[in-house]
Amino acid sequence: MSLQKPLIIDVHGHYTTAPKALEEWRNKQIAGIKDPTVMPKVADLKISDDELRESIELNQLTKMKERGSDLTIFSPRASFMAHHIGDVNISSTWASICNELCYRVSQLFPDHFIGAAMLPQSPGVDPKTCLAEIDRCVHDYGMVGINLNPDPSGGHWNSPPLTDRHWYPIYEKMVELDIPAMIHVSTSCNACFHTTGAHYINADTTAVMQLIQGDLFRDFPTLKFVIPHGGGAAPYHWGRYRGLAQELKKPLLVEHLLKNIFFDTCVYHQPGIDLLTKVIPVDNILFASEMIGAVRGIDPETGHYYDDTKRYVLATPHLSQEQRYKVFEANARRVYSRLDVALNKKGL
Repeated sequence: MSLQKPLIIDVHGHYTTAPKALEEWRNKQIAGIKDPTVMPKVADLKISDDELRESIELNQLTKMKERGSDLTIFSPRASFMAHHIGDVNISSTWASICNELCYRVSQLFPDHFIGAAMLPQSPGVDPKTCLAEIDRCVHDYGMVGINLNPDPSGGHWNSPPLTDRHWYPIYEKMVELDIPAMIHVSTSCNACFHTTGAHYINADTTAVMQLIQGDLFRDFPTLKFVIPHGGGAAPYHWGRYRGLAQELKKPLLVEHLLKNIFFDTCVYHQPGIDLLTKVIPVDNILFASEMIGAVRGIDPETGHYYDDTKRYVLATPHLSQEQRYKVFEANARRVYSRLDVALNKKGL
């Protein structure tokens, strides 16, 4: 692929437009927690391929074609993960259903979508319970990454930090399979934290600070995390985090973190992308839009959709043509090695 025309890979897409039947089934499942007599069976959910096609063709695929993106790493809707609801059996059933739908989308539109898995997490439950689903999604569905929720409680933060050995079973599996994790929380059930405006950004920032405080990558030197939404507040406060790392007697962040963590471009205005691309090394930036996601409107200052992030990456003065190629394609293929393998098999 030439530098003049990179493959535009969006590493952050969610199935936010799934047919209504999915939400209706989930509502019945939630009701069944209190009244087992109304608990639905997995077989009760019936969504045809035609319904899946319509939900994608009229939404994500239309906007991808309009905006000029080629391939989206596609995972279940983040706010629907809701790991705080029910127990691990509820989460396992729900994750299995949602992952299968994303797989079906990737089969219906193989040139435009490839899957990433939601995990069947549950508060206080050993992460080992997620390993079978990871294996299934990678080996059976060809998925290329996972979404890891650092706060299954939904905004109460009662899980250990990401550097704790609590999480090591998942990290060991990630290293074994050579897949990255996007650190992505779900719905906030804490009224203090708006889900997409506060809880998401809080979690991104918290993850960066936890990783600064610990020494996780000494134990897992090849572990890869994607911090979404532009890394939360971290790039904007990069001097603060460099200084805190120094006070904690940690190595420089380029050594301590930047061999292992990456930031996406889900930042919805030009000054934000300008700052991200000026502060964070280009090798650590992956193109993403989260479209159709948290911010769906049109910016009255520009007349364009807020989440049309390709426009910002093209316009920023801080990237050369070669660097834009890295952001749009090369970095994603390096971080998501299984994606690179899949693309190579297609001659891309």
